[in-house]
Amino acid sequence: MNGRLPSLSGLRAFEAAARHLSVTLAAGELNVTPGAVSLQIRELEQSLGVQLFERRPRQIRLTENGEGYFKAMRSAFRMMREATDELLARAKSPTTLAISCTPTFAAQWLVPRLPKFEERLPGADIRISASNRLVDFARDGVDIAIRHGFGRYEGLVSERLLDDDLMPVIAPALKEKIPLDAPADLAGHVLIHDVHRQDWRLWLEAMGVAGIDVQRGPVFTDSNGAIEAAKAGDGVALARLSLVAREVQERRLIAPFPRGVATGLAYYIVYPPGALDRPAVAALRQWLTEEARAVRGH
Repeated sequence: MNGRLPSLSGLRAFEAAARHLSVTLAAGELNVTPGAVSLQIRELEQSLGVQLFERRPRQIRLTENGEGYFKAMRSAFRMMREATDELLARAKSPTTLAISCTPTFAAQWLVPRLPKFEERLPGADIRISASNRLVDFARDGVDIAIRHGFGRYEGLVSERLLDDDLMPVIAPALKEKIPLDAPADLAGHVLIHDVHRQDWRLWLEAMGVAGIDVQRGPVFTDSNGAIEAAKAGDGVALARLSLVAREVQERRLIAPFPRGVATGLAYYIVYPPGALDRPAVAALRQWLTEEARAVRGH
């Protein structure tokens, strides 16, 4: 045989006939005639040079060689059936992608754009874990994370996604009511803070503005709350421009000053080596990159 496998149809016929100890029942299972099953088994025996069945009127019995061969074939065919069932189950189930990011990034940037990705990958089951903590990709079952920082994550691939320039934003109605034409005009406005309360001080220093009390104004636990408060007209928020690009484009917020202040931080796509071997993860990474490029183009 030179190491070649026998005919698969012969093996199927043998395994079914040995399992039922009936050529007729095997034929019914395989949707062929009993004569076809008998022929396939004879050809298998000839190719092996071994008799597998003892044939009697209306009855077949396995020979000793046939018994041993059937045990191996039964196990092999069971494994093939189980593998096929598993494959079909995966094919019928939606593609699941788990993304980890901060609550602000999820609310302000990712979620409003997700319908575009769902058009690209129909049926994808997108699961977002919105948290400020660093995830363990294997333990938490995360495919891709969007992290805010300097991009240094040991053992992980890190790609710069969006810069983090700080920019004051204000609701159009509030700007009409209280002018905001120069940075010094912020003295007459409520300053809205997130947990990075020192950001207003850094921005005003970069603008060369002094004499404004940066400690006044409400503080929100995350940037999302500060942005929503600004949209509601409660004051002026210092936002990361990448997170409010859509609001500014749609005029729900106004960025009155063209100059932002670079913080040195940025948003990064982070994933384990080998994650892009999954086509769905590679598609997600490509889509994130394209969306970020579109934001930078505005």
